[in-house]
Amino acid sequence: MFRAIILRKAEGAGFSAQVENVDSSALPEGDVTVRVEYSTVNYKDALAMSDRAPVVRKWPMVPGIDLAGVVISSASPSWRSGDRVVLNGWGVGETHWGGLAQEARVDARWLVPLPAALSARQSMSIGTAGYTAMLCVAALAQYGVTPAQGEVLVTGAAGGVGSVAIALLAARGYRVVASTRRLDERGYLSELGAADVIDAVSMSAPGKPLGKERWAGVVDALGGHTLANACATTRYGGVVAACGLAQSMDFPASVAPFILRGVRLIGIDSVMAPAAVRRDAWAKLADELDRTRLDTMTREIALAEAIEMAPRLLAGTVRGRLVVDVNR
Repeated sequence: MFRAIILRKAEGAGFSAQVENVDSSALPEGDVTVRVEYSTVNYKDALAMSDRAPVVRKWPMVPGIDLAGVVISSASPSWRSGDRVVLNGWGVGETHWGGLAQEARVDARWLVPLPAALSARQSMSIGTAGYTAMLCVAALAQYGVTPAQGEVLVTGAAGGVGSVAIALLAARGYRVVASTRRLDERGYLSELGAADVIDAVSMSAPGKPLGKERWAGVVDALGGHTLANACATTRYGGVVAACGLAQSMDFPASVAPFILRGVRLIGIDSVMAPAAVRRDAWAKLADELDRTRLDTMTREIALAEAIEMAPRLLAGTVRGRLVVDVNR
């Protein structure tokens, strides 16, 4: 038996989310069984546990798009008992039981070796949010954005993606401008490495097709008018990495920034990224992310608390990263 958050939804019975004792025989198909040590609560997990969007495609479901732990047993030659692993995405917590549980059974291809320099807890402090942030930062560098070219804007700055992106960019020498509605978090964002903090309200309202050029690069986790305004104010030849839709899935923008300023909008997918991309991102995270800054952005909670924190995360009142110790 193991403990897990179980989401249930049936016609006439309504929706429920609660911690239950589950028999290991109920685990879904997969060739690797993992003893989970830590998981996280991401935006998508919060949507699932609040039944706010059609994230879950099969019922009942164990949420949790992230997990870190130790292989218990494996039918795959790629993994052996005792291997330390991390998993992000691949539809876990949506179509396949996820990481907010003490055990998980998954496809061997979904796992990545946990870098030796990171503990399981630290890897979940990073989680999908931090791994996605690294993909965004790597994209800016890949498309030629250097610290010498000017400021980099990070939207949704006090959230998980934003917090890690600021720390990573600052460590690489970029001048980072953090955009947030939570101006009371100015000290926190400065501690992570932000050189300036701006009010997100001006970014989130409808704007002009083109604005004054400012940003050499952008990491955007919000979408909607914020993404449109970020593109409209990006400098000639700049790069915008878009990875989220916390504000909106819409993109109410003009083609003007792209055809008049050569702005490049790069979509960042973390869910289905191939194994080589994942391993490279995790190696960079282990090497570049300052552990003190990682601790600053992390709050640890127990398994049952994950359900309680979901609405707060959706409301935008959670700072940084929520790490879940599934064994308490």
